[in-house]
Amino acid sequence: MDAVTRARELRGRRATLPEPVGLVPTMGALHAGHAALVARARAECTSVIVSVFINPLQFGPNEDFNAYPRALDDDRRQLESLGVDLLFMPDVAEMYPRQLDVFVEPTSLARAFEGERRPGHFRGVATVVMKLFNIVQPQRAYFGEKDAQQLAVIRRMTADLDMPIDIVGCPTVREPDGLALSSRNAYLTASERRAAPHLYAALRALAGELGSGTSDVSAAIAVARRSLPPLREDYLGVVDPDGFRPLQTVSPGHEVLAVGAAYAGQTRLIDNLKVQVQPEGEVVKR
Repeated sequence: MDAVTRARELRGRRATLPEPVGLVPTMGALHAGHAALVARARAECTSVIVSVFINPLQFGPNEDFNAYPRALDDDRRQLESLGVDLLFMPDVAEMYPRQLDVFVEPTSLARAFEGERRPGHFRGVATVVMKLFNIVQPQRAYFGEKDAQQLAVIRRMTADLDMPIDIVGCPTVREPDGLALSSRNAYLTASERRAAPHLYAALRALAGELGSGTSDVSAAIAVARRSLPPLREDYLGVVDPDGFRPLQTVSPGHEVLAVGAAYAGQTRLIDNLKVQVQPEGEVVKR
């Protein structure tokens, strides 16, 4: 596996790689969820590039940019074992050599939930992903479905700006107790880790209510909240998967997304479940 730190180096090495090229953008501190993205890219692409870059633009002024887990040596060993062809690990000065005057600014998709709680977050995400797409020029790019709103924003950006890149969403990887894998799980104390799966339990309860005939989202959320303690709720909601528009009611036969965020101590967890509401009231959860 080659590793480069400069965009110019990346472009030169990229030109020698057989296509199609798949890109897996990451912020490092890799876990089994990232490994699943790389494995999917490895199965579908002739060449695989992984980027490791902790993007300051997507962190708010009181968020955890400085504390975010960093494990570059471990990341390199893991990526080499996974058969990655090229690792791109720029620093901030390489990605942002001057103060930016032009950003990618999502609008309607970024208004609710994560966009409301983290102002400017999706502008930072969309901008850095656009830069990575322009540098790497992949045919496919791989993202986890755990960050569902991020995935929706990136898909819409790619479509609206006519970028010839196939955005591939990959299923959330979970611990045996249901906790979605995240680099930020490293922040959890032992007691917080035991409490963390309650977010997944609340989303399952929300999905169960929607599938058992409850069309009123507020009523379903009220039931789901019983499963959330000892976590502290940030939000629970139901959206249409593509537009991320909050829904007040659901209709049989439609696929919706149950979304949630909660705090275990100071650690913020996010998760979601796809819900296929069947005409007879049954539900399929993935």
